[in-house]
Amino acid sequence: MGRLFDMIVMVDWSAAAKPTPPKPSADAVWMAAARGGEVGEPEYFRTRAACLDRLATLLRAEIAAGRRVLAGFDFPFGWPRGLARAVTGDDAALGLWAWLADAVEDAPDNSNNRFAVAERLNAQLPGVGPFWGRPATADHPGVPEKGRARDGHGLPERRLVEAVVKGAQPCWKLYTTGSVGSQALLGVAALERLRRREALAGHVQVWPFETGLVPPSAPVCFAEIYPSLLRPEVKEGEVKDAAQVRAVAGAYAALDAAGALGARFAAGPGLSDEERAVVAREEAWILGAGASFAPPGPRALKDDCFALPPGVDWEPVDAALARLRARVACVCEAEDLALAQADGRILAEPALAIRAHPPEPNAAVDGYAFAHAAMGAGALPLLAGRAAAGAPFSGVVPPGAALRILTGATLPAGTDTVVMDEDATAEGGVLRFEPRLKPGANRRRAGENLTAGAVAAPAGRRLTPADLAQIAAGGLGAVRARRRLRVAVLSTGDEIAAPGAAPPPGAVFDSNRPMLLAMLARMGFEPVDLGVAPDDAAAVRAALDRGAAGADAIIASGGASAGDEDHMSRALREAGTLGSWRIAMKPGRPLALGMWRGAPVFGLPGNPVAAFVCALLFARPALAVMAGADWPEPRPLMLPAAFAKRKKAGRREFLRARLTEAGAVEAFHSEGSGLIGGLSWAEGLAELPDGALDLKPGDPVAFHGFPSLGL
Repeated sequence: MGRLFDMIVMVDWSAAAKPTPPKPSADAVWMAAARGGEVGEPEYFRTRAACLDRLATLLRAEIAAGRRVLAGFDFPFGWPRGLARAVTGDDAALGLWAWLADAVEDAPDNSNNRFAVAERLNAQLPGVGPFWGRPATADHPGVPEKGRARDGHGLPERRLVEAVVKGAQPCWKLYTTGSVGSQALLGVAALERLRRREALAGHVQVWPFETGLVPPSAPVCFAEIYPSLLRPEVKEGEVKDAAQVRAVAGAYAALDAAGALGARFAAGPGLSDEERAVVAREEAWILGAGASFAPPGPRALKDDCFALPPGVDWEPVDAALARLRARVACVCEAEDLALAQADGRILAEPALAIRAHPPEPNAAVDGYAFAHAAMGAGALPLLAGRAAAGAPFSGVVPPGAALRILTGATLPAGTDTVVMDEDATAEGGVLRFEPRLKPGANRRRAGENLTAGAVAAPAGRRLTPADLAQIAAGGLGAVRARRRLRVAVLSTGDEIAAPGAAPPPGAVFDSNRPMLLAMLARMGFEPVDLGVAPDDAAAVRAALDRGAAGADAIIASGGASAGDEDHMSRALREAGTLGSWRIAMKPGRPLALGMWRGAPVFGLPGNPVAAFVCALLFARPALAVMAGADWPEPRPLMLPAAFAKRKKAGRREFLRARLTEAGAVEAFHSEGSGLIGGLSWAEGLAELPDGALDLKPGDPVAFHGFPSLGL
């Protein structure tokens, strides 16, 4: 998702009962705007009315110019579930907004009747409260002075979002420090009147009440913010409120510029469908709450990120993986992609459904639709006509009647249940069936697969064809995904000859490079072929230079140990970036990790089987994170062994293996690291633990199928 707004305007609100001092001060109204990557100087207003007039002028100009604006306000847009219904008879928060716009009096000099309004609201609920806090001299006995005096009002103390945001105050408090309740009463009434003004009416959407948990479609969006989510740097002599509003405008603008603001409109992670509905209709949400304000994007890896701590040169597999995991990060930029080009790409931000799927209740079978409450004895008159997918019935089915309906058709008004063809007969205009159906039988509920605003696919996921179907069902035609990670592959050694060429005496054909290039392609990366470098320091350095210039990472096979001709390790060591990792595993052991001109280098063993296993176990998960995905956790199957194996403690072993017809794990007859035929024969790897083992046929053994390892 690209940039959503041309301007970001943030307002720090105040419930002051009189104009604030002429000199810019704290606990007043402040506003800052960001446009084109620049944040303007914060503006100070002594009264709410002055700020609203300035904001109205700004919004009218932006609308007239065809530009889009996000306007954020630091007061609650809603109250805990139940208040709107108690006051207006409906759960919709905007009904309460309209009520407050009529009830609240807020004069140009900041004088207002907020305590009287809170008293009226309390009177519409049982018990005492929920609003509380007032000056002792205020003549509003229906508003208790202390929160502990409240009792029996029946409403929750906090909104759902206030369980996520540390330090957020409840909306009921009206007086003294943290009295966001007063700010909300005055602010909501002010925004409702603002959006009714000439040239603004019809051009403003309130998130999430009018948009759902998705980005807005109108030119102007009002959203709730909470500046304390950020800890801005306060300039010398600057008022903290000014610093906050400047910082929050810049933070939201940076997210928007990175294409990451759209995901913040989904509300927080972990909400149930019921809670999401409460947020979208009643309570509202703080834009960005529950998510980081750091724009997602690539970051450079440090040159010493693979260096081992002093004294560590031999590590168990799990410790080595944990160390590697802590050192890698995403390096791939995000781009907008049509779904047709998105297969296999990694999402940079969640794909959020823009409408429910199904959008309306529909039939799961061919049959007849009717109202369950009027099912009677199972003999219903049939109406003329039918409902079909794409051709809905335009009328209303009266109680006690039925209508022909086909699979996928929207349920006609007046119906909620479908009897399938096989269970019914239709003769002489009468439908007959056994009246044993449950309410809603054979009906797909609206949003049963996806609700509007729900995550169709999460950030960090490598998209599959099934994911594309789910995203399309949610109404999206494009996604924000990472570009493919480019990985260069280099073979080293004088003895290496290109396949198909006439080899000199003593040469071996280069089997590692074709294998690794194909592995990378299957893993979803973009392979770059660097060819073969001879055992010459200058040639190896030149090849590494080409790799760093044209790729994000380099995989080299051979030269991973410390021998005289291991020029790869020597080049990395001389550059000061080498980490020679001796892994307690078989096959594999030597693994050279380093940085070359900003590109990570994975130096694999030269033996093909060892190179294959190390690429799967170490390079694959690290490259996945660099590409923007989550670290892939191994998920082996525990299956009976069809072989015997005795091993000493100290090293983890990986055997080439495949499954028998009976579902047992069969191991290749030889463990030699140079026997490439065992890789072609195998369907996966059998993993034997670090400790001593006396494995017998039938004992459980961990089996990693190659598909689970990205192949």
